[in-house]
Amino acid sequence: MARIVLFGAAGVLAAVLAIAPIASARERSIETGVLDELNYARTQPQAYARVLQDVAYRSRAGGAYDDPAALREALTFLERQPPLPPLSADDALGQAALAHVDFQARDGSVGHVGPGGETLSQRLRRYGAFASLMGENIAYGYGDPREVVSQLIVDSGVPGRGHRANIFNPSYREVGIACGPHPVYRVMCVTDFAGTLMRR
Repeated sequence: MARIVLFGAAGVLAAVLAIAPIASARERSIETGVLDELNYARTQPQAYARVLQDVAYRSRAGGAYDDPAALREALTFLERQPPLPPLSADDALGQAALAHVDFQARDGSVGHVGPGGETLSQRLRRYGAFASLMGENIAYGYGDPREVVSQLIVDSGVPGRGHRANIFNPSYREVGIACGPHPVYRVMCVTDFAGTLMRR
C-alpha cells in the first residue's frame, strides 16, 4: 500500500490508496467526479455528512478514518455548514492545475511550488487569467473522487483544516481540476479555486 499525502495551504495529511495513468478516460472521469463531489458537499453539506459517515464506515484503508476526532469534527462541521452555490469549471484554472500535474509527474516533487518557484498565481497568468483570491488543494494517492474529496474534508493532521476551508470558502466561484500519475504516490489530483476571475 502507498503512503498518501495531501498538501494544502495549511499542511500535510498521511493515509493510503491506489491509481491510474494521465489523459486516460479514467482520469477525465476522476476530474468530473471530483467536481461533482465538491459541488455535492457545497450544496448539500448535511447530506454529505451521511456520505462521509458511510465512506468512513466502509473504509479499511486507515488514514483520516483512523483519526476519529478529526472525523467527528468534520461531521459536526458539515451538519452546521450552510449550503453554498456550486463551483463552475474554468478552463484557465484547469490548465493551471494540469500544468502542475505534468510538472510533478516528471520530477516526483510534491507541494504547491512549480519550476523556478512558480506559484499558482503565476501559473494562472500563463493561461490568460488572474484573481485576487485563489487557493489550491493537492491530493496524492487517491484514484477515487469520493476518497479525494472526503479525505480533504476530514483534513486529518492539517492545522486549521486548510483543505476543508478551501472547499467551503463562500468566495470561491470557479475551479479547475486535473488528475494524473505521480512517480512516488502513483496518482495526484490538483484542485485550483478562485473567486472572480479576470481575463487579459
